[in-house]
Amino acid sequence: MSSAGLSGEVGGIHRFVVFGDICGSGTLGMAEKKLQRAAMYAAFDEAHGSVGVEPGTFHQEDRGDGILVALRPDVPPTLMVGRWIDTLYESLRAHNQGRSRPLRLRIGMNAGLVVQDRHGLVGRAVDLAARLCDSPPAKRIMNEVPEVDLLVVVSDWLYVSVVAEGGRYVEPGHYRSARIRSKETDETAWFHVPRRPAPPLIGPDGELPPEGEGAPAVVGERPSAEGSRTGVGPSRGDGPTLRTGGGSRTYHVGGDLLDVRGNTIHGGFTGISKGAEQRYPEPQRTEPGAGESE
Repeated sequence: MSSAGLSGEVGGIHRFVVFGDICGSGTLGMAEKKLQRAAMYAAFDEAHGSVGVEPGTFHQEDRGDGILVALRPDVPPTLMVGRWIDTLYESLRAHNQGRSRPLRLRIGMNAGLVVQDRHGLVGRAVDLAARLCDSPPAKRIMNEVPEVDLLVVVSDWLYVSVVAEGGRYVEPGHYRSARIRSKETDETAWFHVPRRPAPPLIGPDGELPPEGEGAPAVVGERPSAEGSRTGVGPSRGDGPTLRTGGGSRTYHVGGDLLDVRGNTIHGGFTGISKGAEQRYPEPQRTEPGAGESE
């Protein structure tokens, strides 16, 4: 473990924090656990090297089936949400080639004040990074979408301040937001699966698509930094736009539809009616003016 540059002073120092966890490690035998741990550490080392983070310049704690890392304040966060993630993905892809039990990781990312005492790291930035990694939506994605080998979850602050600004290897429009409610945590988080236009989330609380329907289609434009300051989804503030595919649907309306202007109903339908007595007036025909012929 390295603790270079970390401070135990009250108040702490602002650090970029990464919390990584191996998915499904409880189902592995001892030999496979050792193999996946070694691959995880190798992938982290390769990702660190890609952004110029050298051994001995950061703090790293072993968490059994995971890793906690706190980086020096001078490491550009844009590199961490860009090249670092991309390199980690490529390392996992190379390791998993041809393996029946691939190494699959959940990654939580945050930044904030961190203090080191004689036992390790402490601070809300550390707590939240762990909550993001272990959040129910993150676990659901990895449990129910087995083809995903890497899921990155970043805090709302990190998305608004860093990811939304873009940069090389940074894809703000490929993130989707969901609410994290776990223990004392109630936060907006942003989910990203590298090489995918969107993670498989369809609602503000991290709901997955119905079984067999896959992830939602890519929607909307890349959110601007200004537009993302609400801490909500890039499409309209509450997650991705609904998919337009699928079969016909029937909508039953119990009362008046007062105003449907500016709204869109997705899916095929045969019509909307209030009752047999409802009729729409025929368009008025404009009579030709004086001196005009028909």
